[in-house]
Amino acid sequence: MTQPVSPQQQFRSARSGRNVVPGWTTLVPGQPDTVEVQLDVDAADLGREQALLLVEYWATPEDVTLQSIVPVRAFRSAPEGWCLFVPSQGRVLLRAIDPQPAPPVLASHWLNIEPGTQPGTVVSVSVKFPVSGDTVPSGNLPLNN
Repeated sequence: MTQPVSPQQQFRSARSGRNVVPGWTTLVPGQPDTVEVQLDVDAADLGREQALLLVEYWATPEDVTLQSIVPVRAFRSAPEGWCLFVPSQGRVLLRAIDPQPAPPVLASHWLNIEPGTQPGTVVSVSVKFPVSGDTVPSGNLPLNN
């Protein structure tokens, strides 16, 4: 599902052409990467200097398997976008963080990947930070999938 662009460059999704966040392949030995999670940051947020996405994969409820920080500025330099690959089981936790505004933006969203999810499934996650000064009502996050 991935292919190297060159020996010195990032892997890219063979399906979407997106860059794969480093380390986000072969997360669980013996289980193929069958689900592509595409990360899309709203164009209005690409100018944020301090914003980032914290992405975690939990193969089991007890242990975090992998955790990565993806700065929003990485999306400016990769117009094709970013993605990650996970097996068809477990949970992905996405957190949108921007410490710069007052109060800071902190939001999270879980993706549950059910066992038996069809290989080749693509999940698109759109991230839109609230405008400075906006409040996010309880239970509503700026992450949508």
